[in-house]
Amino acid sequence: MLSLRTSLASLSSQNALRRASSTLATSQTRLSTGYRVNSAMDDAAGLQLATRLSAQSSGMAVAMRNTQNGISMLQTADGMLDEVSNLLTRLGELAVQAADGSSTQADRDALHAEYVTQSKQIDQIINEGVYAGKYLMRYIVAPSGPDGPGTLGDSAITFQTGASAKETINIDFRPFLGRLNGSLYYAIDDESLSGFPVDGPGTELTSAESANALIGKIAEAADDVGALRAQLGATSNRLNSVFRNLANVRNNTEAARGRIVDTDFATEAANATQDQMLTQSASAMLKQSNSLSQLVITLVQ
Repeated sequence: MLSLRTSLASLSSQNALRRASSTLATSQTRLSTGYRVNSAMDDAAGLQLATRLSAQSSGMAVAMRNTQNGISMLQTADGMLDEVSNLLTRLGELAVQAADGSSTQADRDALHAEYVTQSKQIDQIINEGVYAGKYLMRYIVAPSGPDGPGTLGDSAITFQTGASAKETINIDFRPFLGRLNGSLYYAIDDESLSGFPVDGPGTELTSAESANALIGKIAEAADDVGALRAQLGATSNRLNSVFRNLANVRNNTEAARGRIVDTDFATEAANATQDQMLTQSASAMLKQSNSLSQLVITLVQ
């Protein structure tokens, strides 16, 4: 039907042009931003899921840094204890030498002087070693004061190893550190072991008997150092395992998020080409439909 008031051909062409222009604009936006989902209108459910995945991924990235920071702290403590172990080995050598009957009193006095010096170094490492501005292994038996315990000796340590509240690792080094401090009390002569009186009885090399008794005490302290180092190493290995697992999970999480929100350039480029052609075709048809009104004029002339 020919009509001046209502042109179905024109209306159909306009509708087709609007649809093609809208989809073309969507494709161009996706191609320019690189995202398939640029607003909730694009994919409401997908955007919600992608937001959760993004939050989880960023949380895991921070947790991965946490594990590396934790490993660095524990490796620092292990390095300190490695030197303590070396010093205890030297103390054992001095005790063995002082216990020998061929050593004179002058020899024992000289050996004891070195014994005290090395003991003070052990005390300094244990009680004065600092990590990130705080004492690391200081262990206080008495109530803590302004110069209180270190990170490992204060309380159980909680490592945040994931993006959720439940993903934590709690490790208490205090039992191991407490045993080490107790054995050092009877093995070294430093006169200032933290949390104890001046020093333990019989921590001198001034006689063969006291030197002989110290041999076993030094060996016990060395064993306690090894036990603490084993705990530090086991925890470091666990954190390293957590790091590898987080890296794997985060990669897969990012891949899942990308499949939801990222633009498939091959598909969108094809869609954009098709929509451009449809837009041009609809525009041409709209122009032709508008010329149909001229037929009505010819009929009434």
